[in-house]
Amino acid sequence: MATFDDREKGFEGKFAHDEEVEFKAVARRNKAVGAWAAELMGLQPPHVEEYTRAIVRAELGEDGDEAVIRKIIQDLTASSVKISEGEVRQKLQELHAQAREQVKAGG
Repeated sequence: MATFDDREKGFEGKFAHDEEVEFKAVARRNKAVGAWAAELMGLQPPHVEEYTRAIVRAELGEDGDEAVIRKIIQDLTASSVKISEGEVRQKLQELHAQAREQVKAGG
């Protein structure tokens, strides 16, 4: 019975660790995608930080990634930047993979 309990605790620990890694990766990804969009819009440094925080906050709502994508597309369109939803989704996926690897590496 102790072996089963130890195994269960091990799975719970791994699950908690994986969830923490994913949470940190999403936060890092959102900052990176916010900086990318801010650059496309031509924002200057103090506004870049504000914008990345706005992207992080957008993800915290009900729609998560979809809210981030909508906000970026709306903001880029309002700044006369031509970009497709597919391009934004692709960049989000690319940055998510990078962020996940950075978090796993301890960065």
